[in-house]
This record gives sequence, C-alpha cells and structure tokens, in this order.
Amino acid sequence: MEEVVASPREWIDRNESAKTMLARVLTARPLLLLPPLHRVPLRVGNVVELVGTSPSAKTHILIQAAVSCVLPKEWNGVHYGGLDRLVMFIDLDCRFDILRLSKMLKHRINGESNGSLKKIDQEHMDFDLWNNDTKKSPTYDEELYSLCMRRFLFIRCYDSFQFLATLKTLNYRIRKEQELHGISVHILMIDSIGAFHWIDRASTFMPLGATNRKTPSLQTVSETVVQEIRKLLLLHPMLVIATKATIFGDRYSMETKRNLGKLDTSNSRSMSSTSLQLPYREYMPSVWQTFVTHRVLVGASDDPFIRTNDGDCSLYFSEWLLPPQSFVDKFIVKEAGVFMVP
Repeated sequence: MEEVVASPREWIDRNESAKTMLARVLTARPLLLLPPLHRVPLRVGNVVELVGTSPSAKTHILIQAAVSCVLPKEWNGVHYGGLDRLVMFIDLDCRFDILRLSKMLKHRINGESNGSLKKIDQEHMDFDLWNNDTKKSPTYDEELYSLCMRRFLFIRCYDSFQFLATLKTLNYRIRKEQELHGISVHILMIDSIGAFHWIDRASTFMPLGATNRKTPSLQTVSETVVQEIRKLLLLHPMLVIATKATIFGDRYSMETKRNLGKLDTSNSRSMSSTSLQLPYREYMPSVWQTFVTHRVLVGASDDPFIRTNDGDCSLYFSEWLLPPQSFVDKFIVKEAGVFMVP
C-alpha cells in the first residue's frame, strides 16, 4: 500500500502521486461536527477547549462528537453521515460513564438524529425530531453497534504522571490500533485537562530516587503535555477536543454576554486567547492557553428548564470565545444527544 504523505513539505521534497496528494488534502478538510460545535469549521491540528462549570454538558458534547466520528457514512444502504474513523478518549476526571455512549450510539443507529429540531409547537413545546434522510428505514444493527464501540478507544489516568506517561506512549498505541482497524484516529479527546491542576498545586512533589533530581512543577507538567501533543499531531494529524471545568467569579450574566457580542471579530485571526476578557477565572498555565486554537464557553442557561414530550429538560447555552462570535446558542441534552433550541 502506498504511503500517505501527511505534510505538504513532501510535495516539495519529492514527487507526490495524485492519489497521495488527494488523500492529504482530504484529510485537511474541515470537519462537519454536530451542534454546538458546528459554528466554526474545524480542521485536524486544531485544539478546541470546551470550558464551563460542572455540570454544563461538556462530556455529553464530547460523546456526541465521538459517536459521529465512529459511525460510518453509510452502512447496508442506510446513511448515517459519520466520519468512519477512530476516537481516542482520555478520561482524567475518572467519571466517564460508558453507558451514556452506548445509549446515544443506539439512538443514532435507530435513526434519531442529533443536533437539530425540525419544528417546535410553541404552545406545548412538542419536539418533532428531524430523522436521518436515508435510503432505507434505519433499524438497530448489532454488528454496526459492536463495530462502533470497538472504534472508541478509552484510556483512564489517575494522576499527572499517568497522563504524561500515556501521552509519551500514545504514538505506539495509535499505530497499533490503526493497523488493527485499518482506519486512523481522527479525534483526540481529553476530559478534563485541568482535572489534576489543583491536586498538583496543593501537593509537594517529592523527588524520586536521587535527591538532586529535578521535581516537576505545574509549569513543567503543562509544557510537557503541550510538547507531547504537538509531537503526536505531527505523526498523527487529529482534531483535539479538551474539556475544562472553570471557576466563575460572578455568575455569567447577560451583560457579560452582550459585552462578548460587541467584540470586533474583523481581526479575530490575530487575537490570542489571552487577549480576551474572559468571563471566568483562568487557572491553566499560559503555555496551555496559547496552545488552544478554539474555545467554546458552555453553561446552564438563565432559563433553567424547557418542557418537552419527555418531560422537563435542562437548558444550556454555548458561545464561541475564540474566535469570538456575536451569538449565543441554546440547546438541551437528551439520551439521543444534544439538540439545538431555536
């Protein structure tokens, strides 16, 4: 099998076949993710940070993106619209529930679409969910379910040292999985990137072995994390999505939303993540903040509930902080996924 060139530099350094060039260009195409990650085109190499208080549906958004990634585009004549790729999920919160992934995947296989609402009865708030436009009526397929679950690669880390060790050996793990499945890892998910920050900050790192051995600091850990992810992206082009729990000084008010909406987006490409007046207390070191290319703020809406056929559902909002956008999306979370509210 001909090697797929992952860098445009290869086109300059040597002759590149049309097949290899096409594979490289298609890999760099923007990903079409479901709401609320649909507002800005995302590409492999981007680092997206989902930031918000707990709970704010951050992990649920990750699960929805994972389901869309592992599903095939088409299966037995039924169109599912998936990316047909692998997902690598690193759980640092140690609270991930595999049953949530299983239930959402079964809903998608059964034909319940995520992300949009076809119409809303404003009087009774009855949701008519938009179903997949399929060649056949979708039915539950156990073989497809098993295939998709195997494509979800899960790793759990219990401290910063395990996380660093995981990142250093992830290249080998990804290569083995790609050889086994015959497809590449397209999304690297980290839930949540700041899980060990406060533990590490409160603890005194004890030297291991020789007394003159340098002990890691918060800055050193963050620098190593960013460095390892950078090296990983050079070998395996992926989209990185990381969640981060925040501490809000004050409640995220509508006044803050209006101020964010007034930001000038004409120079958004030149604005750094630290140049914005964020509506929360940032605690991650600057090396991580500057590594992030896209940032989405999510949280509970001022209107706490919305009534549907399935009962009351919590209402959430999402807003792009990097690049800054002048609108706020609202969505609800159900077992079938995340659904936007007009």
